[in-house]
Amino acid sequence: MRCKSGGFTLVEAVVAMSLVGILAGIAVPAARDAYEAGRSGAAKGPLLDAWLSSVSHSAATGAEVVLCPGDATGCRASTDWSHGWIAFADLDGNRTRGSQETLIAEAGPLGGDVHLRTTVGRTRMVFQPNGGNAGSNITWTLCDGRGAAQATTLVVSNEGRLRSGTPTPAAAEACMAAM
Repeated sequence: MRCKSGGFTLVEAVVAMSLVGILAGIAVPAARDAYEAGRSGAAKGPLLDAWLSSVSHSAATGAEVVLCPGDATGCRASTDWSHGWIAFADLDGNRTRGSQETLIAEAGPLGGDVHLRTTVGRTRMVFQPNGGNAGSNITWTLCDGRGAAQATTLVVSNEGRLRSGTPTPAAAEACMAAM
């Protein structure tokens, strides 16, 4: 009499491990992409909130409001907003936050591989009481670990209108580069 013992043969174990490897190879990058897309989308909320708060405060008080990369102590002279940003009422018009100037919004650093960059030379926005922004249009390029092909832009016109778009290939690549 021959007794059949339970278990797997070597061939069955190799096939099962191969299937697990293939599934992991598909699932891990997809999960990472979804995670990065979520972080990128989550970065837009605080930026749009700061923009809206800046426009509202400027219109309600008649004061200019500065939105710039920085923290509660002041602005950074950079086009890299990935480390956070602030908005403040610029009562004296010097584009520098003084101790008596109201902090309207503050956002901390972005997570993961998310980067937020502005147009070269645009290190801050100045909102005027009429709802517009001083200077030329400003374009933010938002990118993440999924690569330059997934980058998006947010553009604020001089009149204060906001729209989204697709960056140029050069702007998308620049967004991905370390600063």
